[in-house]
Amino acid sequence: MVPVTAITKAILNFRDIQDKLGLHRTDNPEFFPEWRNPLPPPTDQEILALNRLAQRYLAYLEEGEVSEGTLNIILLSPLLDALGLCDPPYRIRGETWVEVQTQVDTEEGRITLEGRIDALTLQDDFWLVVIEGKRGGFSVLRAVPQAIAYMAATPHPSRPMFGLVTNGYDYLFVKLEGSEFALSHNFTLLSDADSNLLRVAQVLKYLVSLSLDRSDNGRTQ
Repeated sequence: MVPVTAITKAILNFRDIQDKLGLHRTDNPEFFPEWRNPLPPPTDQEILALNRLAQRYLAYLEEGEVSEGTLNIILLSPLLDALGLCDPPYRIRGETWVEVQTQVDTEEGRITLEGRIDALTLQDDFWLVVIEGKRGGFSVLRAVPQAIAYMAATPHPSRPMFGLVTNGYDYLFVKLEGSEFALSHNFTLLSDADSNLLRVAQVLKYLVSLSLDRSDNGRTQ
């Protein structure tokens, strides 16, 4: 029997991603241009919804630390809903269990890693966006290795995979393709118009549209 261990225990940093899963970060600026592309502005309705979500999060934060469960309820789920990702052809699966096998043999042989994704947007069983919510005050960069491990469990490893890691205040996009991954710049809730929650929503919608186009092309071939 293949030993099983939790992703949260086996993947703690970027070295673990490389040593156990054979994945490495690329500095090639052409690998992940999607988050930098000029994008259509959000609609008036989206602007109102996103500003309300930002103010709601800040109000909760003023009262104390925002837990993962609270973050998912007050911000992440409403964000997906405001962008139309909770309705067909998409569907949301919360707390989804995934498994991925390590690529490097250990003394016990190869190990299966398993873990639970906080929120997962799906369309025809094709993973579009992984969102890993981390409590306020928790650096998003610390959560990236585990998010990449979750992404590596995709049933379509030949397709580009996008992710978003957030603690509610900071937002970081991730792209995984083949054995390489790259990160966007960090977006923050109260930064200027090029880096705040509205920009996060623009990038998120764009990545979903790319995934949908790719899925549609696959069905027509």
